[in-house]
Amino acid sequence: MSSFSSLLFAEPSFTEGLARTLDMGGTLTLHNESATPKQADFWAIYSDWRAVGQDIREAEMNEANRLLHR
Repeated sequence: MSSFSSLLFAEPSFTEGLARTLDMGGTLTLHNESATPKQADFWAIYSDWRAVGQDIREAEMNEANRLLHR
């Protein structure tokens, strides 16, 4: 998982993940909190566009390599 897709939620450690298997009430689930809904939207949209930009750069590099190694 890229850093873009995990921006708005916390990634548990192995131990926390193991503990979640026994957490029937979902009390261990954590989310990265934003001060306001507007701020959360900003970070989500920012993350989406960063991921799009990264995909475009990777596609450009793959195409350049393909053309250079014909």
